[in-house]
Amino acid sequence: MSLESVRAFLSEHAPDIAILELAGSTATVAEAAAGHGVAPAQIAKTLALRVGERAVLVVARGDARLDNKKTKAVFGGKVKMLPPEEVMALTGHPVGGVCPFGLATPLPVYCDMSLQTFEEVLPAAGSINSALRIAPARMAALARADWVDVCQS
Repeated sequence: MSLESVRAFLSEHAPDIAILELAGSTATVAEAAAGHGVAPAQIAKTLALRVGERAVLVVARGDARLDNKKTKAVFGGKVKMLPPEEVMALTGHPVGGVCPFGLATPLPVYCDMSLQTFEEVLPAAGSINSALRIAPARMAALARADWVDVCQS
């Protein structure tokens, strides 16, 4: 699934967006930023979280950290990162390649307001060496994401 499910999603919903594949890993924010020649903040990392019994995805700028008080207020409880096996099972994407597109399971997606600083961000594209370039507002629209403020200032 993974890269192919993202490819299929983009083919149907945004055929003008190209997937960028690099020879090396872009699984970490630092690797992705170096590989694509952008600042780490411009990488749109997708975090898979559990709040009680439900799983959610939060897309945030690469240098952002979640704020516990804000996440608790927005999601109504304490959030925990999902283990890699569960991330793979729910999203169809490996950790380091998770993005809000082409998901194996429909999940609520949220985009942190911090992404709005940029004209263009680079989320992964379903594998640990792929990404795409997209305006934050378009990414949120395609992912049917809600905008939230859950990161530290």
